[in-house]
Amino acid sequence: MDLSSSLHVDLDGAWRDEPLGLPKLDAREWGPQLRFSGPPRVVEKFYREYQPRLAPFLLYGSGDFHYLTALWLRRIKEPITLVSFDNHPDWDIRPPKWACGGWVNRALELPQVRKGTVWGCGNFECWWPHNIFGNHRAERAGKLEVHPWADNRPRQDRQRRGAILRENWRERFDQFARSLAGSDVYVTIDLDCVRAEEALTNWENGRFTIVDLMWALEQLRHSCRIVAGDVCGAFSSPVYARWKQKFASEWDHPKLRHPSIEQIRRINQATIEMLWPALQGASAGHKLPV
Repeated sequence: MDLSSSLHVDLDGAWRDEPLGLPKLDAREWGPQLRFSGPPRVVEKFYREYQPRLAPFLLYGSGDFHYLTALWLRRIKEPITLVSFDNHPDWDIRPPKWACGGWVNRALELPQVRKGTVWGCGNFECWWPHNIFGNHRAERAGKLEVHPWADNRPRQDRQRRGAILRENWRERFDQFARSLAGSDVYVTIDLDCVRAEEALTNWENGRFTIVDLMWALEQLRHSCRIVAGDVCGAFSSPVYARWKQKFASEWDHPKLRHPSIEQIRRINQATIEMLWPALQGASAGHKLPV
């Protein structure tokens, strides 16, 4: 594993010490300001300060910060396809502009992002009536694909565009990966897409296993070039800088019960030790096309 192409951006102490021996960029002073959402001026100031020090592959904290992926994508200048593994579609078109629930829309605004795809959504946001604020315009235009689990949905829901089942999702993903043959891909993984036995997060868990994700990365490796990517989603205790930010975040988050912080760290550490080499290793021989 090439550590020179990897970096741990520590926003919230979600990862103990230096996981995997990755170089660390201490950005914890920014964590409370950016958690869940951030004012545009704050987000832009953060990016200006840290952009020169970023690496192609980034490990960072809670999924509350997942909207930063739309910043990481700015560094890529050549056409690219975004592949996201997430338990949430993150396609909400409502304000605030910079927030973890709508970051996919910020990514699609970038001219170099040809298309965005989200795999493994298991929560309610993809289904009526909760999907009313989703970016259906981008979906209809073919700019965005959302692939939610439909195993426990009524039969008519299984006809939704992009819906997947445990019995067919690998076949569907293999077809998708083959369609990207020869192209450049950015992969982002929110650990909340993984079942609770393998990842503990600030959000409700999805249905993928780590073996599922490793398989999917292998299919992408065979067909295209993973030139950059990131992993977020580890649990951390929330700290906020603004009361409106805190109110909105606590209203939006599910009420979850977690084991001890030591057990959380053990589970998440074991998961990242398997997953990170599968993501970063898929880039062997390729450089970030900046």
